[in-house]
This record gives sequence, C-alpha cells and structure tokens, in this order.
Amino acid sequence: MLSDTFPQQNASDQPQPKEAMSNTEVEYGMDVFSESVMREYLAKDTVEKLLHTVNDHVPLDPSIANEVAHAMKQWAMSRGATHFTHWFQPLTGSTAEKHDAFFEPTGVGKTIARFSGKNLIMGEPDASSFPSGGLRCTFEARGYTAWDVTSPAFIKRHSNGATLCIPTVFCSYTGEVLDKKTPLLRSMQAMDKAVRKLMACFGEKETGHAVCTLGPEQEYFLIDKTFYLRRPDLIQCGRTLFGAPPARHQQLEDHYFGSIRPRIVAFMEDVERELWRLGIPAKTRHNEVAPAQFELAPMFEDLNLAVDHNMLIMETLRNVAERHGLVCLLHEKPFAGVNGSGKHNNWSVAYNGKNLLDPGANPQENAIFLAMLAAVLRAIDLHADILRAATAGAGNDHRLGANEAPPSIISVFLGEELTNVVEQLGKGTSAKTGKAAKLRVGVDTLPPIPRDTTDRNRTSPFAFTGNKFEFRAPGSSQNCAGICMVLNTIVAESVNVLADAIAKLPKAKFNEGLQKILQAVIKDHGRVIFNGDGYSETWVREAQKRGLPNLRTTPEALAPMLAQKNLDLFASQGVLLPTEMKSRYDVFMEEYTRKVTIEGKVALEMARSMIEPAATAEFGAVCQALASAKAAGVTLGTKGIAEVAETLGNGLEALHTHCATLEKALGEGPAETLAALADLRTAVDKLEEDVDDARWPLPKYRDMLFVY
Repeated sequence: MLSDTFPQQNASDQPQPKEAMSNTEVEYGMDVFSESVMREYLAKDTVEKLLHTVNDHVPLDPSIANEVAHAMKQWAMSRGATHFTHWFQPLTGSTAEKHDAFFEPTGVGKTIARFSGKNLIMGEPDASSFPSGGLRCTFEARGYTAWDVTSPAFIKRHSNGATLCIPTVFCSYTGEVLDKKTPLLRSMQAMDKAVRKLMACFGEKETGHAVCTLGPEQEYFLIDKTFYLRRPDLIQCGRTLFGAPPARHQQLEDHYFGSIRPRIVAFMEDVERELWRLGIPAKTRHNEVAPAQFELAPMFEDLNLAVDHNMLIMETLRNVAERHGLVCLLHEKPFAGVNGSGKHNNWSVAYNGKNLLDPGANPQENAIFLAMLAAVLRAIDLHADILRAATAGAGNDHRLGANEAPPSIISVFLGEELTNVVEQLGKGTSAKTGKAAKLRVGVDTLPPIPRDTTDRNRTSPFAFTGNKFEFRAPGSSQNCAGICMVLNTIVAESVNVLADAIAKLPKAKFNEGLQKILQAVIKDHGRVIFNGDGYSETWVREAQKRGLPNLRTTPEALAPMLAQKNLDLFASQGVLLPTEMKSRYDVFMEEYTRKVTIEGKVALEMARSMIEPAATAEFGAVCQALASAKAAGVTLGTKGIAEVAETLGNGLEALHTHCATLEKALGEGPAETLAALADLRTAVDKLEEDVDDARWPLPKYRDMLFVY
C-alpha cells in the first residue's frame, strides 16, 4: 500500500516553506482508497482483515465485504463520485469500464445510494465483444470481473463528475482468463513460491514473500491538435503513413534533455498533479531524443500496482494533452526516420525487503545475488523466443533495431565489471589480486559493483543497471502486464530449477556445491551475454552462431507461443493453460493482421483522395505554364518547366502503379501489404518534395515536429 504522503526522497535536503509543500502533501493520494482512508472509514478489526489479504496474499474474508463496500461508497461520494465501475484490462491492450450509478429509485421521485459487497467483489460485463481467441463465441456473452484487492480503488475525475474505479480481473463464464491482469497475478505467485524455495536453501526464513517491483519509463510524442486533425493516418493508425524527412530533425542532438518549452511544462505539471492525486509517484520528466518526444518516469512500486499505474499514466497523458490543445501519440513509431518510443521496464525482485539483484556487501548476499543472476541468465537464454513474443506488435516492428531501440535478438548486457565476475566464476578464478586466486562463492566477497560502472548500452534489450534489469524492448503503447507476466514466468521456472539442485547439496559442502551449480549454468547459458553494439551486422552473424533467435517480425515472434515447450512451461508454473496460451496467440495475430490491413486501406484512401488530386493539380498547373510560355514564344526557362512536369508525371505514374499494387496486396496478407505500403510511401514522399507547399494536403514533419 502506498504511503499517503509524497515520498520523502522527492523532498529537497533544504527546509521548504510550508506554502511550497502543502499542496503536494495534501493532494498526493487524495483520490486513492489508501490505508489511512480505510482506517478513517472502517472498524479497526475490519482494516486488519483487509490488510491481511492485501499484504499476506490470503483470500478475502467475505464477512467484511458489505462493510468495506459501504465505507468505499461513503468515501467516494464524499469525493464527488456518483458512479462506480469495475476497471479491468482485456486483451485489447487498453482498459475497460462500465459505469453504474450508486443511486437506485425507491419510489416516485425518491432514490437511495446503494453499493453492496456483491457490487464490490464481482461484476458481470459482456464478454462476447472482447477478444478471446475463440474461447468465447459471439452468442456466449457472459463474463465476470472480480475485485483485485491488492490494487487500491481510486477515483477517476471527469470534466463535471467522478467515478469510483475498482481494479478487477476478468474471466469468462467457464473460467478461462480473458484479461492481462490475471496471468500477471499468477506469475507473481509463481515467483513468490520459487524465490521462497530458493531462499530456504540459504537458510532464510520463509515468513515473508517475494515481491517483484517495476519502474516503467513512458516515452511519448506531443503534436498540436490542429496538425493531428488534418492527418487521417494519425487519427486512424496512430502513426504517419506518409511524410518526407525534414532537413532538420534530431541530428543536431539539441532536443534531448533540452529546456522544456513553457506550453509543454504546463502540460507536464497538469499531468503530474493528476497522477499525484491518484497516488502515482511520477518522478522524472524531460525532453527525449527526437523533436516533440518526451518521457515520464515514476518511482519503483510493487509490480501489480505499477502496471495499473502505467495504464493510468497513458490515459492521463492523452486526456491532459486534449485540454492543452495537444495530442499525445503513444505509437511506437509515429514518425519515420527519428527515434521511436519505448517503455523501458525496470524490473527487480525483493524478499523480506532485500533486493535480490543487489550484489550486497558480504559473502552470503553475494551468493544469493549470483544465484538470482544465474537464474535470470538461464531464463533469458532458454526462453528468449517467448520473451520476444511479449514485445511483438505492429507498432514495435517499426521501432526495434534502430534509433536507440534494441534489436529483435534478445541478449543480456551485464557491463564490464559484472561480466568479469561472471567469467571468473565460470573459470573458478578471481581477479581481486594479481594472483590467479580461487573465487569461492559464499566465502569470498565480490569486488564492489557500483550501480553505474559502465556506459548504458542503448542497443541491449535486457540490461543490468546496478540493482535491476532494464528491459528496453517493450513498446510505448504496450501493457506492462503481458511483458512482466512472461518475464516472471520464465525466471520463476529457472529459480525453481536452481533451488531444486541447491536443496540437494550436503551442508558440509554447500558452498563448493553451489559454486559448481552456478559454474554449470554460466557455461551452458553464458552465450546470451553481449555487451557490444546490437545494431552491427557482426552481432547478427555472431548471434546466429551462438544459436540465439532473431525473430524480426510479429508473425515470427508470436509463433513460439504455440511451441510445446512454452505451452508446458506456462502450464507448469500455473500461469496460463495451453488453451489460454493458444487463444492469446490467435488474439495477437488477429490484432496484427487487422492493424496492418487498416494501415493499408487508410494509405490507399489518402493516396487516391488527397495526394493524387494535389499532385494532379500541380502537374496541370506546370503543364499549363509550359503551354503558355510556348504559345507566347518564350523559350527561356521552358526546359526547367518541362523537367518539372516530367518529374511530376513520373511521380503520378509511380503513385498510380503503387496504389494498384497495394490494393492487390491487401487481399494477400500482412507481409505483402507492408511491402506495398513501403513502396507507396516512397512515391508519396517524393511527390511531397515536388508539389507546391501551399497545395500539399498534409501537415509536414517539419511542422508537426517543431510547432507545438
């Protein structure tokens, strides 16, 4: 449960005037049904039972449901709420909600506010219209939402009202999972069990729980709304399908961390104020590399809460932008030729308050850290294919592999010092002294490993950054739930394997046996470690030699979801049944195909109804000028006009040809559609450079990226 006051680490070391701090302190978390609110509105024993469920992962005591619901209603109505909703995360990738009023009629002209324990715990939205991958038929409409007690209820404010939002899971009438939250919670449970088993091998008490933490950095673009409304591709596809690169974009490197313009600062401050009211610890804001690109980063939180908060961050960015006459673009590659937007998932694991990915300062902590590190390396190496699948999507395909986005080859960056430690461990030697001394796990203390000993590798998909791993491959529009669900599952499986092996070691030779186990893991899975340039062709060839998969496109990346080894993996960890896994494959493939088809159809419509008329008018005007000059007997300049006319004529011919090719490709499949769309884009972008600026129907990159 989050603290009700703003985190202390955000405060300055210098004393602050009360006036400067009061607003933040008062507002932070004010729209969250937090622990302090519970204690204000609920009896003490009820609070303890509810917190027991939240903190100790035990089922909710049904006897307190009505009391909690009544208190939640009273609190929400005191904050201006008139409706409540079960807030869930279907397979659309966004959130869903159906609002119900608290008020019920009791007679003519009379009403009463009601909200029961049943209303709180369970809802029944229509399940037939959400993606299910064949789990539900259209005529089978029933689905259920169930309260996720571990994520606090909150109030979402509108222009003239407010709604109480209750985070929930979503499943079908027959019990199959239809959302992204349920598998995430299951994966967190799998990690908890696996880590507790591992910690028991080191003599740690099993009284606590393993907690996965997450800090997702959110990148986004902002453009003026007037430009957006004149771009059908942005409105319907989220990205520009056409657009010639401007002479200046990001090559001067002057936007990154540059002074934030007043209009954008005003937007950011409104965003942060709304997030703080929701108890979301927004910490960092800055200009990103591409012009018109920005980033918001929150502080670390428990994984489930961080996922919910990131979904709210994306919604808040979009809503607040609207009020400022801006549009927030969360697509991974809204503009070709400049940096795309990612969502860097900073992930770690803690046990009883101790971060297990922090090397520590003594042999015992070092041994635990190395065991967890070995488990992660094994997981990423064995299951790189399914981890890549978690990042697959039509938008991310355009982003991965360039402009600071990692390639589609999944590898692990450890940095120079930690790589040396791992190599020494694999060889059984130590570089702490000039002598080739033995490195003994559980006996020796590792060389100090500061958090930032090397440059950050922006081309690495999975980078160790001191006390956590930064997964850089996810796209900016993606829900962190699916990504972290996969990461938790594969790491839990590896932790279990290591724990089972370590548990068999005799106490008298524990450290010696542990060292041999870790050495074997590093020998078998060290191939996944790579600290170099992920963009180089040399690495592509080297990765192929190492046997690392390179799944470049979404269809390639999603295929491993149907591999038997992955179906067995997720079933063994209790995260997804084979039927649920296969249904997700169908949903994601269908979504990909539909998005590509929509892009193709939008591009074809724009080319024929907007670009072609403008280019034809330009061609006609040039031809008319040429004819007029010849009729007047003027020869000077006619050669140039004729060349312009020929260039435009060739452009129109190319446009016509590529439109016909795209129209045919739309009936053949996504790969053909994307290839034809790329060719059409080349033709359109060339015409953009040749047609009169006043006649060109679309806002250009030079405007959208710099006028905001």
